[in-house]
Amino acid sequence: MSDISALESRITAALARIRQGLDRQEGDGDDILQDALSAERASNAALEARVAQLQERQDTQVAKLTGRIETYQTQILKLDEELQQLRASNQQLRTLNTQLRETVTTGLAPELHDAAVAAEIEALAAQRSADAAEIDAILAELKPLIEETSNAAG
Repeated sequence: MSDISALESRITAALARIRQGLDRQEGDGDDILQDALSAERASNAALEARVAQLQERQDTQVAKLTGRIETYQTQILKLDEELQQLRASNQQLRTLNTQLRETVTTGLAPELHDAAVAAEIEALAAQRSADAAEIDAILAELKPLIEETSNAAG
């Protein structure tokens, strides 16, 4: 019977050691889980900060682009207004030259006809220059937008 008591006390002692080991492991496991959770929280906070930074940068770029577009639209409207005035004055000049030609063909002042034709040629050259300037302005404004689009796509 003493053997049974000895075995019983040995088993009880072993079970106590096992419990202590399990308690220690549970404590270590909790620490490991807490460390992992802290690391994930820190990683999540870093990602949130990065997203906020990217959002701010995007908002800044959108604001800059919006400002540039508004400036370009204002410039295009002004250029269009000037071109309309130039076209109207050229049309008036052509009308006057037509009337002058009709007058000259009836025998009055041929030198006026030459001057009128020269003025009309100058007006047409000015019109052509204005059209070229308009095309250049449009291309200058579109080029950065096209480059930004191709850079964003690439």
